[in-house]
Amino acid sequence: MMLRPRWVLALLLALGIAAAFAALGQWQIERAVEQASVEVAPTEDVRSFAGFVEPNAPTPQSATGQMVELTGVFIPGDTVLVDGRLNDGVAGTWVVAHLEVTDGAEGGLPVALGWAAHRDEAEAALERFDALAGPDPITLTGRFLPSEAPMLPEDDADVYAMKTVAVAQLINVWADYDDRPVYFGYVTAADPADGLTAISSPPPEQAVEVNWLNIFYAVEWALFAGFAVYLWYRLVRDAVEREQEKQAEAERAKDVAASSGT
Repeated sequence: MMLRPRWVLALLLALGIAAAFAALGQWQIERAVEQASVEVAPTEDVRSFAGFVEPNAPTPQSATGQMVELTGVFIPGDTVLVDGRLNDGVAGTWVVAHLEVTDGAEGGLPVALGWAAHRDEAEAALERFDALAGPDPITLTGRFLPSEAPMLPEDDADVYAMKTVAVAQLINVWADYDDRPVYFGYVTAADPADGLTAISSPPPEQAVEVNWLNIFYAVEWALFAGFAVYLWYRLVRDAVEREQEKQAEAERAKDVAASSGT
């Protein structure tokens, strides 16, 4: 039955339809891969901070995690401690200073100088840093990150204690800071201040989001391709069964006729 010209042509048609469905499924997979591809940002290439971001403006997503080089003047007395910061999984304290940027658009910028496992070590490093901070500009390299949200202190906790690098909170403790420009981000210094450990600040992960809708469509096309071949098989099987039934009826009629003649 399958070798009859009619069913051979039907098979070729079914295979052609299945091939078209398979091609559509492959196209959907390619679309899913294209849309899942992420352009890796060159965050480890050190960029000049001048013109990189603007003060008094939101931090663009493309700037997050970028290594930058900047020049500015540290303001002594505005250095603070930020507790509860993890460094390679170990909780400790950051020392965060106030830098007035002098290259590019001027504005205040928090700089995390380093990390200490114990708060007394961080306090000692803070005092040494403030004693040495002067009016001369300094150039440093670090990773630029967006400002964090402030956290409300727990009950009976020090209301001035900080656990996040929140620009909105810092400008309220910086001395004589009025309506001057400020950057809504901060920099983790690559080279720590004296007595501190370098902050572990890895590059941001490049997340890949798979387009599951395209993959679902690709699976559908594969099922349609299989169904086209199965439909041909089912039609041939039904034709075989009908032919067998006709042959069986013919045999029965022949037997009945032979019995009547006898």
